[in-house]
Amino acid sequence: MAPYESDDTTADDTTAGDTTAGDTTVDGRRKAARYVVPVAVVGVAAATIGLVPALADSGDPDLPKITAQQLIDKIAKSDVQQLSGTVRVSTDLGLPDLGGLESGLLSGAGQGGGGSSADPQSKFTELLTGSHTLRVAADGPDRQKVSLIERAAEYSLIHDGKDVWGYDSKSNEVYHGTAEQHGKERREKTPATPKDFADEALKSVDDTTSVTVDGTVQVAGRDAYKLLVKPKQSGTTVGAISIAVDAKTGLPLKFTLTPASGGAAVVDAGFTQVSFAKPAASTFHFTPPKGAKVTQQDDADKGFPEPGKGFPKPGKSAPKSEGDLAKGADGFKVIGKGWNSIATFDSGSEGGLPSGSGGGDLGGFLGSIGDHVTGKFGKGTVFSTRLVNALITDDGKVYVGAVTKNALVKAADAAR
Repeated sequence: MAPYESDDTTADDTTAGDTTAGDTTVDGRRKAARYVVPVAVVGVAAATIGLVPALADSGDPDLPKITAQQLIDKIAKSDVQQLSGTVRVSTDLGLPDLGGLESGLLSGAGQGGGGSSADPQSKFTELLTGSHTLRVAADGPDRQKVSLIERAAEYSLIHDGKDVWGYDSKSNEVYHGTAEQHGKERREKTPATPKDFADEALKSVDDTTSVTVDGTVQVAGRDAYKLLVKPKQSGTTVGAISIAVDAKTGLPLKFTLTPASGGAAVVDAGFTQVSFAKPAASTFHFTPPKGAKVTQQDDADKGFPEPGKGFPKPGKSAPKSEGDLAKGADGFKVIGKGWNSIATFDSGSEGGLPSGSGGGDLGGFLGSIGDHVTGKFGKGTVFSTRLVNALITDDGKVYVGAVTKNALVKAADAAR
């Protein structure tokens, strides 16, 4: 386990109502956080899971002293089976203003061949931009519900035993799959709750990381400890991560990431209300409304290539279209260490930026919103957000990470 920088005071971190035997473990030697790399802003914007120093509801509760290691263990052992509540998620990646185009690119990134608006893989990519309100409920491993509350509409994802349902009230479309199919889902799950974000963040804890207990806070009326995670390395765009951990159950209640550049949080996800009482059984029951269009998961997945299939072989170029950078990915690997880790792959798109279909000049458009750079590697274009930067070289190589533009150029030079 990595060294944790907190005071040496220890305390019994078990209080009445604590539970154990959770399925989350923390390996302090694991490398930096995984990258979720959806096709966004340029057909290749990456969205890393970000977090931020938690903001207090009110007051600083007087709680027993606890070390950072004890608090991480408390999160790992948390086994909350029943809860219901409201979560507010705000994301500000600082994507360029494309007149609404970025929203379409993000939502389309996760869609399979069916393109149903009720497909959870496309719907929850909406959490990558803006502010959203979620209602969540759980009753053990076989029953969960997450509802995305929109203006005059609602989207719900319900797991009830063997069935998984998605329902978009705006379009009156229904997605249906089985828990077994959903468990084998090819594409990455988009984090929605503070626990989802915290689990991802703690994977980045290693000897390049400072982890401390940063006092106490109240979140959704609950007493909590604040766990502060900060990179020791320079060159990363991540400033600090703060996780508010429920003092009684060990459940992460609030999750916030601030960038190294300062300013507002990149991601802020926290409960505004939470209860650990058993939800009503009817919460998880779902019957498709009359007249709704129902798409089965097998149909929605038609046309979506299996992992490792449908991609060009080394040395072959993908079609020059908006999908180049997704379809052409080959030899994906991670270089660097800790918070300076960079994901890199060969897009298979010789000539760099993809051309548009139908005669459009997508490459020219994308080039106009990126920063042109040069180095030993040649020429390329960097596309930036407040957290994740991506370099696409003119020979089709892609470098993505929560690192500065200069770090990407150095990585590309070193790869030569």
